[in-house]
Amino acid sequence: MADETLPEPVDAALAAHDAFEPTDDGYALTTTVFDARVTASAAEADRDGEFSVVATVPTLSAATVDEVARVVEDDWFETFDRRLADVFGVATTSTHDEPIVERDVPAGEVTVTLKYVSWDAAEGVADAKAMVEFVEGTYAQGLIPGYEYRGEAATLRTNAQQRGQEAVDDGGSPL
Repeated sequence: MADETLPEPVDAALAAHDAFEPTDDGYALTTTVFDARVTASAAEADRDGEFSVVATVPTLSAATVDEVARVVEDDWFETFDRRLADVFGVATTSTHDEPIVERDVPAGEVTVTLKYVSWDAAEGVADAKAMVEFVEGTYAQGLIPGYEYRGEAATLRTNAQQRGQEAVDDGGSPL
């Protein structure tokens, strides 16, 4: 058991899922370039757990080699925040809080916190993975052309270019 406070069904579902690995304080999603952690607490008797998913992504200025004007950084963050309002659309859960998107400019980080209740632990775990992938995809969509990227943002761009080239090499379209 990764964390003694996780409800047993949630701990078992996370441990059985090949995309998660145990940490000292829950589970980390291994299929994203970002730091994404899942924890849970006990829920009402007929539900398996109250989930908390926290994904940390770099701010635009932290992801670029170039200097980013403050107005561009602010507009990028506001757009990212608005786009994440739809994150629960990829989940099966209907019982959730609004996403919390917080920016720490000095640290160069944006933290996305998603809290929801799941009737079924396996569905709750699948929701966690889907929502973190939504956050990652939303972040990638928000990368502004013309900047040189580093870190996770550069990795996302490289991965997308490689997948696009593989599609072309296989006779398909990159789109």
